[in-house]
Amino acid sequence: MQNIDLAADYVRRATVRVRALDVLFDGNSWADVVRESQEVVELALKGLLLSCGIDPPRVHDVSEVLLAERARLPKPLHQELETLTEISRELRRDRELAFYGAKDLTPSGFYSRPDAERARDGARRTVELVAPHVAGAEG
Repeated sequence: MQNIDLAADYVRRATVRVRALDVLFDGNSWADVVRESQEVVELALKGLLLSCGIDPPRVHDVSEVLLAERARLPKPLHQELETLTEISRELRRDRELAFYGAKDLTPSGFYSRPDAERARDGARRTVELVAPHVAGAEG
């Protein structure tokens, strides 16, 4: 499946959400930065897959698909696949915990500024790497 408009929409929305991360970060809402960073990464990577004619699965971490479909991805991204998959996997692990917490864990008390910085940096890096390879994503 190749839907260029949908792919571009995903990446454009991811780009806008990166700016929203700064608002959450400035409000010291570390858990929200982590959660929203995961969504940024998911949108950007699914946009990339769509732009390459790959139907992304309905899962939050598409790193296995990226690796399996390496040959169909833009060549300049091949050297960055390890970085992209690592970012996606790490943020996926925190997705629910950062949003809902657990009986014995409150997200606002668990996540710290370094966690938020790492998540936001990963989201920014993902969008920076992906956007140039998705037609129409530049806005």
